[in-house]
Order: sequence, then structure tokens, then C-alpha cells
Amino acid sequence: MNRRDFICQTSLLASAALLGPLAKAAIAEFPVVRIPESKRRFKSPAVEQIIAQVKASAGNKEYGWLFENCFPNTLDTTVDFEVKDGRPDTFVITGDIDAMWLRDSSAQVWPYLPLTKDDDALRQLIAGVINRQTRCVLEDPYANAFYKDETRIGPWKSDVTDMKPGVHERKWEIDSLCYTIRLAHGYWKTTGDTAPFDDRWHEALLRIPATFREQQRKHGHGPYHFQRKTTTPTDSLPGSGYGNPVKPVGLICSMFRPSDDATVLPFLVPSNFFAVVSLRQAADMLEQIRQDRTAAADCRALADEVAGALRQFATASPLGFGNLYPYEVDGYGNSYCIDDGNIPSLLSLPYLGAVAADDPRYAQTRRYVLSASNPYYCQGRAAEGPGGPHVGKDMIWPLGVITRGLTSGDDGEIRACLETLRQTHAGTGFMHESFHQDNPQKFTRAWFAWANTIFGELVLKTFQQRPHLLD
Repeated sequence: MNRRDFICQTSLLASAALLGPLAKAAIAEFPVVRIPESKRRFKSPAVEQIIAQVKASAGNKEYGWLFENCFPNTLDTTVDFEVKDGRPDTFVITGDIDAMWLRDSSAQVWPYLPLTKDDDALRQLIAGVINRQTRCVLEDPYANAFYKDETRIGPWKSDVTDMKPGVHERKWEIDSLCYTIRLAHGYWKTTGDTAPFDDRWHEALLRIPATFREQQRKHGHGPYHFQRKTTTPTDSLPGSGYGNPVKPVGLICSMFRPSDDATVLPFLVPSNFFAVVSLRQAADMLEQIRQDRTAAADCRALADEVAGALRQFATASPLGFGNLYPYEVDGYGNSYCIDDGNIPSLLSLPYLGAVAADDPRYAQTRRYVLSASNPYYCQGRAAEGPGGPHVGKDMIWPLGVITRGLTSGDDGEIRACLETLRQTHAGTGFMHESFHQDNPQKFTRAWFAWANTIFGELVLKTFQQRPHLLD
């Protein structure tokens, strides 16, 4: 059966009126929901080996079943790999949307990097993602999502911005470019391979700090603007498409969040932290791979400037929580204190290497964002966890729950995150974009590969470091 049929069937099986012996047996045995082998887009022996190890070792067999379904989901269903002009080329869709986000595609293949040492085909697939992302950045560094067909015209062709063929959506998000650097740097450090880092990659990489400098807006708005005819306010920008005003203090404007919602105050703090990390990684690659010391020095100088501005301006003191990091600021002293279930978030800062997990200010921030004082922290009858405005106030994001687990050093907290995810997949065997805090059967995006793969990353990390939590 296909996934949609399975979801419908498991909803019926959950009904007490229909739970006969056969239905109970099917649930107890965990039905096969992973796509058949003959239809999988890419097969990795290293991935299959780690799946077998986790399944054999996990005392709670549902964790093993979920890992088998979720961890390979990106490879099974979303990748399109080929060799083009003698170089690997990999196009990665998000799942149920037929476009490649720079952020999602990077995050979807990230957990496979450690396995490339034992699987050269998997290494080439990830090299192909880097090569494809190079083409995307050269096409438009301000766009967040692209089509494989570079002549395709998408549904957002009427957006009031410099829209081009081949671009699915042109929402400027700092993290889109940061994720491309993170993947390239992680690939280089893991494999030692420099083949993807040719002249075109060098050119694309240089566009990233140039774009960041434009969006520091020290000399006017810069070239980017965006408006959309829509009844959803977060899908467009005020101020004639330039967003709300900022004071140029050295931070970088991000007109949209990683959820693709418009920012309220354009200095998005988690994404600026991410930019600092990414610029320093870019400097290392420019200097050591391309011997471009001038560009490397420029990246480090920009990273230092943004880091200094974060220390000075990314601060807030919500009632009862002391000094912490706000989600957004504008340089004028205004701040917006929430957190979002997507990544980068304030919660995710240690996961991205931006702050230490034991940093006192991060600890204060974490206490805030995981409390009822955060307007988008959900606490319901079925579960509690980080949410966000993108799909509604009462919708928990598995990405947020997973991030909480990945950034925790406490057994009890990690176990609680795993249990929340185990109990809220609505019988589908997969993670979703979000689910209702009172009713996990009410969820968005049945096929969201990033959530699946990063759930696999959490289970694998737990298996390697705290295996007793899977019992």
C-alpha cells in the first residue's frame, strides 16, 4: 500500500470499534511502511548496516522500526542523482514539495556524512548536493528554493521581486547560505575530498559574504525586496517589500525565517549566530583549499563584526528570566522574544556550533524558550514541545523536539523527547512537520524528509552515546 493509504488505515485501526485480533497483531508487529526496495531512489550499504545494528540493539522495538523508516527516508524518496559533465549532481526535494531548498537539502544529507567513509557512492551523492548547491547560489544567492529544470516557471512567478526561471521561491533567509557552507565544510572535514571545490564553487562562496554585507544595510536597503499578493501576512514584507526598519549596527538582515515566514524585526538572532560560524568555516576552506587568503581574511573580519554586534545588541530581559538571547532585534533596542520549532532556532545554537551547551546565557535562553512564557511553546494533553507561528499556535514541531534532544546532556530530558516522538507519529511510522498538542492524528506534511532524517540522527546519536535510553 502507499503511504497515504497506510495513514488512512492506521487511523481506522486506532478506532476502538475496529480493534480486532488481526489489527492488534498488525500494530504489535509494526507493519512495513518503508518504500519497497525496488522503488528506492538511492541505496547505501552503510546506511542499511547501521539500520540493522540499531534495530538489533534497541530494547524498545518501536524505536528500531521508526529508525528503519525515518533515517533512510531522504535516500529512499527524495534524491535524484546523476553524473553531469563528469561531475556528480544531486537534486534533493523536501518530500511533498517538488523543489530543492538549500537549507533542507543540506540538513537532509548531513546525518549521512559519517557513513561516507564506508560507502563511496554515498560520498559521491553528497558531493553532488554540494555541486548542485553551487549552481543554485550562482543562479541567485537571495533565493531559498530551486527547481531541477532551470527553465521552469513556478507558481510564485508573480512575486514582486527579481524572480528568475528555475527559482521556486525567492525568500531571503540567511540560513539558506549558511547551510551550504556547513555541508561543504562538514564534507571536507569528513572525507578530505576537495573535488567539489572548483572555480565555480569558489565564485559561489565569494557571493555569500558579499550578500551578507549587502544585507547589513549600511548604505541603504540593498538590492533585495519582496512582496506577494496573499491573504497570509507572513508571506510578504512591509515597507514596500524591504521589511521593517533596522539601525545598521553590523548585524545581517534576514527578511524571512527558516520556516519561510517573514521576520517581524529583521535581525534574526539565531541566523546571525549561524552566519558567524559559517563565515569562519568559509574562511578555513578559502585559505586551506583555495589559498585565497584575502577572501578568508574578509570572511573572518565579517564574522568578528557580526559576533561583536550580537554581544552588544542581541540581548533582552523578559520578566523573570534575566538576560537572554531574543529571537529578533532591530538595532534600535527593540526585541522579539519567542523561539521557533525550525532550525536555526535559539534552542539549536549548540547543535550548530554557535554557543556551548553550558553557556550561562544560552541556559537562561533555553529555560525561557522551553517554558509557557514563550508564546509558541505548546503544552497539551498529548505532548509538549516547541512550535511556531507557521502552522498555528497549538502545533508542536517534531524538529523542535528533536533539537531539544540533540542539545541536551540530561538522560531524562533526552528520554522524554524520544518518548514524545515515539508516541506522536500517529501510527504512520514517520515524523511530520507538526502535530496538534492535543491530538497527534492532526498533523501537517505526511512526507517531510528533513524531520525523518534528523529524527534518525537523534536516534543514532543516542544509540552511540546513551544506548540504554532506547530500552
